[in-house]
Amino acid sequence: MTGAAPRATSLRGTDVLIIGGGMIGCALADRLALDGASVRVCERGGVASGTTAHGEGNVLVSDKGPGPELALAQLSRRLWLAVLERLSSGATVEWEPKGGIVVATTDAGATALTAFADGQRGAGVRCEHLDADQLAAAEPALTRDVCAAVYYPEDAQVQPAGAATALLESAIAAGAVVETSCAVTGPLIRGGRLIGVQTTRGQRHADVVINAAGPWSGAVSDLLGAPIAIKPRRGDVLITAPMPPTVFHKVYDADYVGAVGSSDAALQSSAVVESTRGGPLLLGSSRRQCGFDDRIRPDSLAAIARKALRLYPILADVAIMRAYGGFRPYVDDHLPVIGPDPRLPGLWHATGHEGAGIGLSVGTAQLISSALTGHPAEVDIAPFAVDRPAVLTSPEPTPQKASQ
Repeated sequence: MTGAAPRATSLRGTDVLIIGGGMIGCALADRLALDGASVRVCERGGVASGTTAHGEGNVLVSDKGPGPELALAQLSRRLWLAVLERLSSGATVEWEPKGGIVVATTDAGATALTAFADGQRGAGVRCEHLDADQLAAAEPALTRDVCAAVYYPEDAQVQPAGAATALLESAIAAGAVVETSCAVTGPLIRGGRLIGVQTTRGQRHADVVINAAGPWSGAVSDLLGAPIAIKPRRGDVLITAPMPPTVFHKVYDADYVGAVGSSDAALQSSAVVESTRGGPLLLGSSRRQCGFDDRIRPDSLAAIARKALRLYPILADVAIMRAYGGFRPYVDDHLPVIGPDPRLPGLWHATGHEGAGIGLSVGTAQLISSALTGHPAEVDIAPFAVDRPAVLTSPEPTPQKASQ
């Protein structure tokens, strides 16, 4: 495997530098530190301050069709349970295995949802169709204008910043070092191999450097001389005033799956409604490719509100407390980028999860650990390879700095 560190039964004695202190970086730090690596996290801002701080905390299988991403989601869902058992910050993580309900409000949508669920069931996803009475019992405030509904008991939610912090606390307890306000400015190269990075706080050497910078992974890869085609995809969320118990699952319209899978740069929106422990509801979702333009746009908020009201008419009289947005790391073929970079030995990537990074984080960390040590993995890492057409933007590295 080009770019891989020497295979070993453990990572003891291996220096790993992780670029990015978001959910993916924190999960990597936790797993690799526990597996014996000497781990350093370099985060240009604060821990979990980027995409992670602007997410909803979804741990989903319901939105993925049969294929490699679903397999990774199923692995991650199982691993989350083991991770939660050993984390000491359970209250901060706010794990809620609430389950998800996907509804279709048109006949065409119902046909598509039924076929989608049947395919998932064939891939081992637990899901069941709900009739009108079952749906009303599960979600009393939901519109009755529903043509089909499918319940996914494995869907869950965490508090994303809390979960990332808990993972990083575990990594630190295992010896990891975390540096915030530590931006990468270039590579350190010796003999054609990446041996570390230049940062705003000086040189940092490592046997393995992992690019886990989320939507900024493209910019980081450019700095390191091995560019990958990761782009930011903007999303916005509305937050209601605190409410009495009203929504009991993650509920979304079947259009959500199409919006996630769309490659259209223009605004894509669908209805997603879910509760939080504090009482406010989270209303989403939107997707738009607009670079790193962080303005919240009225058309996005209006589309979210309109579609949420379609599912929950009771929300018409509920106040909106605030809105926020963030950037997801987007790849044109809608698959994460996980593994070594064949153009530059020593460089690995763990990015491109778009809106699924919270749920896929612990599975991604497990795949990286297995690949580094040569241990068999439950999920094949090959579909997430760096050297695929949607990811590579240059066949050869063009490092900007060298260290001898």
